[in-house]
Formats: sequence, C-alpha cells, structure tokens
Amino acid sequence: MECARISRRNDPTRDSRDYQRTTCWQITERGRSETTPEWLLVASPPDDFFQFKVEDICQVYELAVERAKHGELTFSLDEMPGIQALERKMPDIAMKPGRCVKHEFEYIRHGTQTLIASFNVATGAIALATVEDTRTEKDFEAHVSHLLEQFPQASKYHLVMDCLNTHQSEALVRLVAKLESDSLDLGEKGKSGILKSMPTRAEFLADPHHRLVVHFTPKHCSWLNQIEIWFSILVRKLLRRGNFISKDDLKQRILDFVKYFNLTMAKPFKWTYKGKPLAA
Repeated sequence: MECARISRRNDPTRDSRDYQRTTCWQITERGRSETTPEWLLVASPPDDFFQFKVEDICQVYELAVERAKHGELTFSLDEMPGIQALERKMPDIAMKPGRCVKHEFEYIRHGTQTLIASFNVATGAIALATVEDTRTEKDFEAHVSHLLEQFPQASKYHLVMDCLNTHQSEALVRLVAKLESDSLDLGEKGKSGILKSMPTRAEFLADPHHRLVVHFTPKHCSWLNQIEIWFSILVRKLLRRGNFISKDDLKQRILDFVKYFNLTMAKPFKWTYKGKPLAA
C-alpha cells in the first residue's frame, strides 16, 4: 500500500482509478505477473532484502500445513502492548425495537497490559498467549521458551515475526543456541561474534539449518504477520467495547477469549498473497 502511494506521486500520468484499491489484499485480486511493474517499485526501499523476505514468508505460509504433517511447526508471533483496562462509568443501555445498544463514553482507567501471542499457522489456533505488565526481551524469550516446551516433539520450528529489537535479542539467541549446541561460541554482546550486533544476531536467528528458524518481516511490513489478523479479531470481538474493572479482569478476559476462539472460531487463514508483484 505504501509502495503504491509513493509510486503514484512519481508517475502522475497514471489514471488515479488504478490506485483506488491498493491494500495488499486488493492488489492480489488483479492477477500475478513475474515482472515488477515500474509503478510498484520504490526508489529506496526501507529494507534491502524486501523482496527476498516477502517471498520467504509467503512460502512459509504456503508450506505450513504440509510441514506440520512431518513434525515442522509454523508460528506467527508478536506483541500487542498498551491494552487499556477501561471501566465504563455507567452500564450500557440495552437495545430496543428500532434502537441499537448504547455504550457509555466516559470511563475509568485501571492501567494497561501487554499481550504476547503465538498463532499456529497450520491450525489457525492460538498456541500460547501471555499477558503481563511489560514486554522486555526477557518477557519475549520466556514466551518463546514456553512455546517450545508445549511442543517438544517438533522436529523444527518456523517463527514469523517483525524485526523489533526484542526479537533479535541476546536472550533469544542463547535460547536458539541451546537447541543447537551447548558449546557454541556466541562471542560478546557489542564486541564480537554472533552477539556483536543486531544484524549478526538476526543472521544467526534466520539460519535455515537451525532447529528453530526465525523469518523476519521486512521493515514497515507488519501486515505480513498473520498474528496481526488475529489481533484485529481480538479488538473487534472483545476489546473495543469491553468493560474491565481491573488489570486482572482484563488479563483473564483475554485468556478466556483465547480459549473460546480456539474452541469455536479457529481455522487457518487463507493467505492468497504469494510475494510476487502484480500487474496493473
């Protein structure tokens, strides 16, 4: 979508109607092309490996179900920070014939919580949800560690996530290294070896030969992460007009919704985008 907006300024000769439907979902409906149209290219993409990462993640989604049959699990992970526990000052006014329900607009703030969730791409269920006060690298590493403990029989793990600094942390590198070899020399953070910098840590985490492989989305491309679709479901079904009397109430309601979703609504998302630029 961002690409289309930028290219539209660079190519004023194109009919504006060509750009009326430019989200990633709507572009995919037009039919695919093996070559990249000039108007879809950005002169200076924010990520040098944009096309490679997009195609890699799309392939991960396409192969998720087949890989699951052979013991390889695919998860989409991310955090949802700053979820507010808002208590409405007055109860809702129930609907009547010809009149919809009315919600109180004034509220009392009881603080915020952070949700870290792992979405199983092959089954469409939430494999693990963690709701806490913070989202540090230790919090994220603990979430991934608990996820692996739930599925110890898996032969390989594919984790799709964005390139946030906590997703390229020393703690996560050490967790992945532990799966490979206890004697692996990681170097020293900020000085040498694998731990030296975020690029060196990201390269290690994305190594396809590891039992746990991280597939990073390109910069500014969170829409490629399927967990974001589930977050939107959570907002619409629970959070948008919810009434929460405390942080503990908010936490429990989120966890209860995860259970409800897994029992009644979970199914794999139909991912149609293949990572190939499309013809106008």
